[in-house]
Amino acid sequence: MAPSDKKFLESLSGAGRAIGVLTSGGDAQGMNAAVRAVVRMGIYVGAKVYFIYEGYQGMVDGGEHIQEASWDRVSSILQLGGTVIGSARCKDFREREGRLKAALNLVQRGISNLCVIGGDGSLTGANLFREEWSGLLEELVNNDQITGEMAQKFTHLNIVGMVGSIDNDFCGTDMTIGTDSALHRIIEVVDAITTTAQSHQRSFVLEVMGRHCGYLALVTALVCGADWTFIPECPPEDGWEDKMCSTLSDTRGRGVRLNIVIVAEGAIDRHGKPITSDSIRQLIKKCLGFDTRVTILGHVQRGGTPSAFDRILGSRMGVEAVLALLEAAADTPACVVSLSGNQAVRLPLMECVEMTKDVQKAMDECRFDEAVKLRGRSFENNLNIYRLLAHKKSEIKKSGFSVAVLCVGAPAAGMNAAVRAAIRVGISEGHRMYAVHDGFEGLAKGQVEEFGWGDVGGWTGRGGATLGTKRTLPNKFLDKIVEQIQKHSISALLIIGGFEALEGAMQLASGRSKFEELCIPMCVIPATISNNVPGTDFSIGTDTALNAIVETCDRIKQSASGTKHRVFIIETMGGYCGYLATMSGLAAGADAAYIYEEPFSIRDLQMNVEHLTEKMKGNIHRGLVIRNENCNPNYTTDFIYHLYSAEGKGVFDCRKNVLGHMQQGGCPSPFDRNFGTKIAAKGVQWVSKKLQECYRQGRVFANSDDSVCLLGMQRRAIVFQPVNSLKERTDFERRIPAEQWWLKLRPMLKILAKYRTSYDISDLEGHLEHVAARRAAEAPKF
Repeated sequence: MAPSDKKFLESLSGAGRAIGVLTSGGDAQGMNAAVRAVVRMGIYVGAKVYFIYEGYQGMVDGGEHIQEASWDRVSSILQLGGTVIGSARCKDFREREGRLKAALNLVQRGISNLCVIGGDGSLTGANLFREEWSGLLEELVNNDQITGEMAQKFTHLNIVGMVGSIDNDFCGTDMTIGTDSALHRIIEVVDAITTTAQSHQRSFVLEVMGRHCGYLALVTALVCGADWTFIPECPPEDGWEDKMCSTLSDTRGRGVRLNIVIVAEGAIDRHGKPITSDSIRQLIKKCLGFDTRVTILGHVQRGGTPSAFDRILGSRMGVEAVLALLEAAADTPACVVSLSGNQAVRLPLMECVEMTKDVQKAMDECRFDEAVKLRGRSFENNLNIYRLLAHKKSEIKKSGFSVAVLCVGAPAAGMNAAVRAAIRVGISEGHRMYAVHDGFEGLAKGQVEEFGWGDVGGWTGRGGATLGTKRTLPNKFLDKIVEQIQKHSISALLIIGGFEALEGAMQLASGRSKFEELCIPMCVIPATISNNVPGTDFSIGTDTALNAIVETCDRIKQSASGTKHRVFIIETMGGYCGYLATMSGLAAGADAAYIYEEPFSIRDLQMNVEHLTEKMKGNIHRGLVIRNENCNPNYTTDFIYHLYSAEGKGVFDCRKNVLGHMQQGGCPSPFDRNFGTKIAAKGVQWVSKKLQECYRQGRVFANSDDSVCLLGMQRRAIVFQPVNSLKERTDFERRIPAEQWWLKLRPMLKILAKYRTSYDISDLEGHLEHVAARRAAEAPKF
């Protein structure tokens, strides 16, 4: 690192600076993670951080509503829903007189940096406050409420926003804080409703939040396979009543015992007339005579424990917000911290606010197609795939191709959602769709079954792999696989699985020189809890496993509430990949997370013991250490347990837990259902395109590298990569990618876990180098 870079890093010291953090508007799960990150990152770099209780109202009222935050005061808030510093609507702040009082309260405490966590209204108010700041200070000087020296010291107010909204209604970010947790609450209810609806052959109309944005309703409909959905951005065409009733009737006619209709609270028809859940119920009962019930979720969607995703998102945004404030100059415009793929980025606040307003304007003017596009590529994608999967086309032209779908490797939650999407999209494309039981071994044995549209109904919520899955690779019985491909005239393969799926595809590609029958398109869909497949940022099943680990860590920590001074050592799965250990450490607030990718020594273990010993002397009496199962052959879970027990004797005691296969079980999370559905649909569409390209003289012949691809998610895009191109980027011995994006989050984990009175520049360098590289990259295009 050049000397000039070191000076830049040192210039970011927050010594002498004061940061205020507030939450405003409706509460959202994950806000506490953001508050915790702002406080700890601020203290870590030497700044004073102040809680501003009850949002803007607390800023106006001052007094006890503005208190200096300490490291300990944000301990054990990661798992709490809502916001511990409160939120309230504030009429006073809308008036200049109220903002004048707020400015006085901030200046008296030396606060000239604000982190605002809220919706677009809250962030707009913050920007107005920033624009008026110099005028407010001038007025305070004229009123003899502050001195001219004080006004000169705090000449400008820096604002950084973070969007907390369960509706995901803010343009410029892939996800807002609270949205993923709200989806968890909704899907829990849908899964519960499904069982009772099937028992009594009922129809259920489920109303979810979303007065101006249909994201929750749309994703819920997509991941639960709802028969119909209503969202404000895309009202149904005139005559929808008959079409909906016909669809519900057709569903029952196929032997399905229930109907699910999802409606956003702000749903309207093409003429702006509200479509209510009760009016839908009455319509179904009148036209079809079905026993129909309405469930309105209301504020239950805002409540409960935040998901792992929201904890990590809030933490990342909080750290980025503090860095943005430390880098800000007098002329730096207000920015908002957003999520772009797997990166935290800064965008101009008011540009994002204006884009958000443009969506509402388009809806008000009945420009609904434009409103959908303005919501962003992800929203439009969700809508298109829902339309593709929800309703079978009445007339489908046969393609003449046969596509086989199989699961390989260990089971991962979300595999069934991927199989469902693949089968239905394939049928819509006109293909004959085969489901293969028990992976490559089942294919060799001829365990191949043709599947229809209704055969995968209700599969999205199932855990594991209903088709069955085995780790066996194809080289063992390549000739028998070829026989089955020939017997069933299989034109393409869709392989859903983890590292074995990738290796299996590579082996099949190598077998083309011997067997022409293997010269067909093949697509690998990454599905493994370890997230160790190269070429993709995420794999199906990882999010579910991560939530299972974090939920268990919460319970384990809670079990110590009646005792004091206890350290828990948790072992996670992942093979040699430390993704689960690192991300669960961030989400659960671990003191340390040991992984293979970041070598550690006995000295590191000793330093962590010393850290925990010091921690126990304060107000925090619990510790959490996470260990990836293959992080080190010598420093095993038992070794670390005995070391910590011996070194901590007299200060704390230890408990250990090996989580095991519970990480692979359970119902898939909303993320895994959605991701599995979308990526499998894209995979089949790619296969269809390749089949057309490779069809020559009455047969399919595909022998190029790009006809055997892995379909992965990188940044914000779904990317197809030839499996052979991934060989150089893969450590086959340890079954991990050569480069892994999440390793750049490791410094943040350490910063948020450990308290120091002044920051160690070497710990911060890794994160800031990553930030600097990101700044140089092209900013996301709206």
